[in-house]
Amino acid sequence: MSEVRNSAIDAPAACDVLVVGGGPAGSTVATHLARAGWSVVMLEKAAHPRFHIGESLLPMNMPILERLGVLDKVREIGVLKRGADFPVEGGRYNVFHFDHALRGSSEFAFQVKREEFDQILFEHAREAGVDARENTKVSKVEFGDDGRPVRVHASGPDGAYTLRPKLLVDATGRDTLLGGALKLKKRNDRHQSAAVFSHYRGVTRREGPDAGNITIYRHAHGWMWFIPLRDDVMSIGAVCSPEYLKDRGGDSEAFLMRTILSVPEAAERMAGAERVAPVHATGNYAYECTRMHGPGWLMVGDAYAFVDPMFSSGVFLAMHSADQGAKAADAALREPAREASIFKALQKEFDTGIDEFKWFIYRFTSPTMKHLFANPRDVIGVERAVVSMLAGDVFRAPSVVWRLRIFRLIYALTALSMARTAVRNWFARRRQARIGFEGDTLQGAP
Repeated sequence: MSEVRNSAIDAPAACDVLVVGGGPAGSTVATHLARAGWSVVMLEKAAHPRFHIGESLLPMNMPILERLGVLDKVREIGVLKRGADFPVEGGRYNVFHFDHALRGSSEFAFQVKREEFDQILFEHAREAGVDARENTKVSKVEFGDDGRPVRVHASGPDGAYTLRPKLLVDATGRDTLLGGALKLKKRNDRHQSAAVFSHYRGVTRREGPDAGNITIYRHAHGWMWFIPLRDDVMSIGAVCSPEYLKDRGGDSEAFLMRTILSVPEAAERMAGAERVAPVHATGNYAYECTRMHGPGWLMVGDAYAFVDPMFSSGVFLAMHSADQGAKAADAALREPAREASIFKALQKEFDTGIDEFKWFIYRFTSPTMKHLFANPRDVIGVERAVVSMLAGDVFRAPSVVWRLRIFRLIYALTALSMARTAVRNWFARRRQARIGFEGDTLQGAP
């Protein structure tokens, strides 16, 4: 194994693996590879704890957290999440309980403050032997003639330096280090949207065992999340169409409140609520890269692809890709001649699973999906398969996937019966896909 020089770094230092990004994906892949005996350096541009959105975990996160050895630590900071609820007419709501999942995956998950969750994972990686460095930003990646990264230039508290990794893992999230450098990133034309979000205290929660549920509301121009966190904090965000968001007039806070109050039940839950965090806004929400890997490099998490977080899939997909990516990276480092085929198989499996989320996301705001979620029926286990999807159980899950195909058929037949409304919705979605955003992010209100 290569040695990493941890002293003053004034000359290129060699390491087996360089992970850029210290979020859930980076910490997961770094921990696994360090435990496998490789010398691993992880660079995080900020310092933990730092604010981040994406606070709702899925049941399929739980086995990953258990393998990492941090499940009990996450339990201490989390709010127990037993399901997801979707309001229907008349002030009622349907709960999709995780204990109804088809294959008996974990029956619970947690809602977490990401600054606490990410710090736990980062420090755990350090305890596992990762050379984890904060306040360190990568400025440039140099590639050799064969396309392999040969030098990575970074700067941190001790100044600028260069690293020479055998394998570079991009876990930079929406910064998309390699996706941008290699021009692999492209927006998702099927689902253009943006989000405005903040934290509030004093928001009414569900009663009893549903108190930790995430609530997904539809509004006239998209959807909203209500995620209960510790200390009486509720994370609330509105995902909106580009056309609607352009009407916000620069006042993100007023825009968010106007959107929340447009949904009567959401407005009722907000009575007496107080904002306790800045309002953030981000555009160009969904994107993907054309490749997940190349010679000597691999992308994990949002660095490769980000889908609308409608079903709280973000952290799970990041950690799943890192969990499986670590296995692939370990195999590729041990058998360099098989690197391309190993990474190709990883990308194929990941793309297949993420496509299951995408199909539902693209259609969730349609009248057809609204009707089906308001009137669930467990025909040959189809409803339980949908719960499995909501739990994240879509990878290597043939018994779930074929039932999701039956759901697609049910969706098509239902859409035919609602043809006029469904066609209007389809044209509206296509129009929104053609409306872009200026730049990758929108400035939030203080």
